[in-house]
Amino acid sequence: MKCRICGAKAVIYLRQHNLALCEEHFISRFEREVQKTIKKFRMFDRDDVVAVGISGGKDSTTVALVLHKLGYKVRGIFIDLGIPGYSAFSRNKVQNFAQKFGIPLEIYNLKEREGESLPEIASRRKDRICSMCGTIKRYILNKWALEIGADALATGHNLDDETATLLSNTLRWDVGYLAKQHPVLLPTHPKFVKKVKPLAFMTEREIAVYAILNGVDFVNRSCPFSKGAKSLRYKHLLNEIEVQSPGTKLRFYREFLEFQSKYLKPVESEPQLKECKVCGMPTTIDVCSFCRIFRRGV
Repeated sequence: MKCRICGAKAVIYLRQHNLALCEEHFISRFEREVQKTIKKFRMFDRDDVVAVGISGGKDSTTVALVLHKLGYKVRGIFIDLGIPGYSAFSRNKVQNFAQKFGIPLEIYNLKEREGESLPEIASRRKDRICSMCGTIKRYILNKWALEIGADALATGHNLDDETATLLSNTLRWDVGYLAKQHPVLLPTHPKFVKKVKPLAFMTEREIAVYAILNGVDFVNRSCPFSKGAKSLRYKHLLNEIEVQSPGTKLRFYREFLEFQSKYLKPVESEPQLKECKVCGMPTTIDVCSFCRIFRRGV
């Protein structure tokens, strides 16, 4: 198969666009599409500092790399959760990645900073570990982005992630979440940093190919605690539909955003935020979930 643009050997065929591209033209198209997303949704400007949580997977490394290549001021952080056989492996990958591409990186060791690793916390709590892990990472990422003066916190959420979430929320008719699902999440408190998703319209396959072509040695294994996650089932269902009807996921997400802008208004009864009496970060209760996880102030 040949590249539609130059006739050279194609490295990828994008069925949803009926488009075959060589390495050069695929990389340039990928970066151009990400730049269009940033501009369309006014995510950040050239002089802004963009914080990125880099886990080592293809999505987080790619969002950090593509923003760096596009000339944005990227600052990265790796959160070492202390998961045996996984965290140290991922940490090494991320450090090598940051050094190779010249991206500033900070390491946040949960055990050293908070006194317990994720497995240690999980051993004494009955919470769903994925939910608890998400709470911990969101808190750390937001607080760190705030401390370094970041103008935005970019995540590696991709089209597969967004459509899986959208399908889940639609099946439950969760209007509150549907109203808020967007490539840009504006802060609702001075101590929240704006969250953005520059890869929201790129598929996992495109992201993986981009990472490989750019020489990124990303973590190609799943967290041992993520087995059985519902989002994986929704992704599988959507992939089956995509095989039969290429472009379904992209249409589903784009047309949802159009519908949302016209008919879905933010929920008026948003909970009132106050500051945690222990750490001072935004919360709806006296002691935030993060502090409660680490048994502070309770």
